[in-house]
Amino acid sequence: MPTVISRVLASVPVLAVLACKPATDPTPPEPAPAGDAAAEPAEAAPVVMVGPLERETVQQELPHWVSEAELDAEAVAGLATVPPGAEVVIYLGTWCGDSHREVPRLWRAFDEAGELPFTVELHGVDTDKSAPAEIDLRYVPTIIVRRDGQEVGRIVESAPEGMERELLHLLQGTKTGLITARTDLGPSSLGPSS
Repeated sequence: MPTVISRVLASVPVLAVLACKPATDPTPPEPAPAGDAAAEPAEAAPVVMVGPLERETVQQELPHWVSEAELDAEAVAGLATVPPGAEVVIYLGTWCGDSHREVPRLWRAFDEAGELPFTVELHGVDTDKSAPAEIDLRYVPTIIVRRDGQEVGRIVESAPEGMERELLHLLQGTKTGLITARTDLGPSSLGPSS
């Protein structure tokens, strides 16, 4: 009577077994000739930029950080009309897919809005998301809005109504607190300000 292992091994297709190379292949693969278009590029390590950043530096290092997302035109126009004096601080990971999706979207919204009545700071974090403890950074991107030195609210990772719309809410004061599509951080927003 065959054992369970022998029945499982018998069911493995022969081609799959033959396609595997031995782990100790004595002949190393030949390097591809220089300039060979068929050669596969080596997978590059992710770019990790840490500390205060300038948008131009990030875009020079990561030219693929461009957004083609459809923006909320009304929200984009509204960004230029919010009360002046707010600070928007963006914590991002240049290695992070969510940052890659959302930060260029915000940059495009800022460009289309024109002159902004608020400041924007960028801070890159490492893969451990190291940041000052008072930031309580768990996910990136995290966009923090401050007025008069006090945090009004933050958008974490993604925004239910789109980044530009939710940022507009925080800058106008129509929403405060946490805004996120994540379910492990609490309510999506603390509601309208009082």
